[in-house]
Amino acid sequence: MVTLSIHCQDNYPFEKAMSTYDIGLPQNCTDDSYMVSLKHAILRALKETRPDFVLYDAGVDVYERDKLGRLCISLKGMRQRDRWVLETCVQHNIPVAAVIGGGYDKDINALARRHAIVHEECAYLWRKYKMWRRE
Repeated sequence: MVTLSIHCQDNYPFEKAMSTYDIGLPQNCTDDSYMVSLKHAILRALKETRPDFVLYDAGVDVYERDKLGRLCISLKGMRQRDRWVLETCVQHNIPVAAVIGGGYDKDINALARRHAIVHEECAYLWRKYKMWRRE
């Protein structure tokens, strides 16, 4: 199994479990620099490992108003991230399963809307690529 983690390097726990690809980002990292790091890390991992399957944890603690995540990714940036990760897997013919993760907010409805983004992007790509026709 190969793991890839993109996270705030200065966040709890300070002694983190090691991933195969471990990408620590600075606090308050924003959409553009986050996407550059994400794309580079994922493309490298796909090239080097050629996975048979991807399990994508679409964590929403990266959100700019999340109290614990310490990154500053906008809703638009989270949507861009999810679409790019999922579409990259589709374009490389790699089966992908997405799960929700992370995210801390007392407003449960707002948190649920952030978690829904990955499902909306799955539905978008399902229609875009007419995936019901795939064999």
